[in-house]
Amino acid sequence: MTSHRRPRQPSRTRVSVLTTAAAAAVALSANAAHAASGEKPGKDEVKARVDRLYEQAEQATEKYNGANEKQQKLQREISAIQDSVARGRQELNKLREGLGSMASAQYRSGGIDPSVQLLLSSDPDDFLDKASTLDQLSGQQVQALKKIQDKQRELAQQRAEAAEKLKDLAAARAELGDKKKEVQGKLAEAQKLLNTLTAREKAALDAEQQRASRSSAERVDIGHHAPATGRAAAAFAAAQSQLGKPYVRGATGPSSYDCSGLTSWAYAQAGVFIPRTSEAQSGIGTRLTRSQLQVGDLVFFFNDLHHVGLYAGNGQILHAPRTGTVVRYESMDTIGGPFMFGVRV
Repeated sequence: MTSHRRPRQPSRTRVSVLTTAAAAAVALSANAAHAASGEKPGKDEVKARVDRLYEQAEQATEKYNGANEKQQKLQREISAIQDSVARGRQELNKLREGLGSMASAQYRSGGIDPSVQLLLSSDPDDFLDKASTLDQLSGQQVQALKKIQDKQRELAQQRAEAAEKLKDLAAARAELGDKKKEVQGKLAEAQKLLNTLTAREKAALDAEQQRASRSSAERVDIGHHAPATGRAAAAFAAAQSQLGKPYVRGATGPSSYDCSGLTSWAYAQAGVFIPRTSEAQSGIGTRLTRSQLQVGDLVFFFNDLHHVGLYAGNGQILHAPRTGTVVRYESMDTIGGPFMFGVRV
């Protein structure tokens, strides 16, 4: 009999891999076309491709920051468990010393009862299972033995928990290494493209960046929107004091920043400690539409929320854009990705 099976649907991971492969193939085809024709990509094309690579590097940077946060958290948790295990061992030794004192007293009075010998064994669980011997023990001895049993179980659970967290830590470190390589690869590729430009073309691009930073400050008119108040005002003022500081992957100030490094630093100056990554910051307060934004609110861009800034009023944000730029004002409409929502801390 013929079997009619429904075709297996491709997984999201496979679709993502295929999409990435297709995009890479298009890029390679474009590069090959330029090489075959002997043409060097023009300044504008190089800028567009470099901007895209910098955006991808920023996206990977936020993943890197998340992996780094996870690693640090696991290290703290493992350290706490190890400290607890060390204290537990000391308590266990004291409990065993107490039983040893009982045994010594019995020995001096005429020998150690067989039941007490069992008490001093390394496996009190086995002893307690032999219920017939319990009537040979005093209430104090039974209580001491149960304390040892409970402490041994507690230590075993803590060791098992530590072992699992060590596995998670190894995975987090591997993820951290992968994301670091991804960021470095994107930045190296961007630099390779920039190296194809002439000195005059590079100077022209630098001049464009400087003009963008200057004109963004001139365009901002905070008075067109509700002013910042309280903690938001303090955070926004702190961020304003960092205008002109360079974007650096993984940086949290005060000499340089990445996007979420700037927002977390700014709110810390206002006495509010928010998560490190843009994705985590997106879930900490009241979600807002564009029309509800006030100065100092967090604003998030791109479907995966890999970019965040502070709302500056009049459709502008104050942010650390990407590699090659500085902390500056910029229109929400020129970020390169869609505005998703705002958050009031």
